[in-house]
Amino acid sequence: MQQGSGFLSNRQRKLAWLGFLLAAIQAPVSARFTEDSSWLFSLVVALMVATVIIADDGARRRPADARSSD
Repeated sequence: MQQGSGFLSNRQRKLAWLGFLLAAIQAPVSARFTEDSSWLFSLVVALMVATVIIADDGARRRPADARSSD
């Protein structure tokens, strides 16, 4: 059985991981040094990028011959 390919290319996937890590690291640093709650934006961005990475993982693990309606 052949694995399906995700909707992200390998380069996009690496950039998504980099973006996730940078946003996830920036959020607590920003929370430490700022008085307002602007650090929550970094946390939301990190969660959105993580959702895209997880969806791409799911698409990659699905067999290539499986239909999207299944």
